[in-house]
Order: sequence, then C-alpha cells, then structure tokens
Amino acid sequence: MVFEYYPETDTLYIKLIDGVSAESEEIAPGVVLDFDEHNRVIGIEIEDASKFVDLSKVELRALPVVNLVLSERAAINH
Repeated sequence: MVFEYYPETDTLYIKLIDGVSAESEEIAPGVVLDFDEHNRVIGIEIEDASKFVDLSKVELRALPVVNLVLSERAAINH
C-alpha cells in the first residue's frame, strides 16, 4: 500500500495494489475509487485531503508490517 500526497492539488492517493485503472467511481463528494479490469478496488483518491485528513501524522496499528519503506523525499524532509 502506498500513500501519495500532492500538495499542489491537495489530493491524497492511496494505492492499494498495483494495477491499471479501468474505471473510477465517485462514492462521496471528493472521494473516488479506482477499479481494475476485474472490478477490484486498486486505489482511493481524496480531493481536498487536508480538510479531512491530518496529513502531519501517519499511525500504523496491528498491521503485519514486514518491510517499512520510507521514500527518499520523506526521509530528507525529516
């Protein structure tokens, strides 16, 4: 799972699995699900993310995290 934040558009994209989006559906104002060709949800887009999500903190709870990867950009900013 990958979290990507785009400050220029204030959009948060949560990539659940690798794949190519074949269809998208807005399920709530500003929340869009991306589906692959097999109708599996592969990603979630949240517009105006900073209004709904505290982007200053990410907390993992009870996840079987084997490898935690921080991007270079995140490591440089901290």
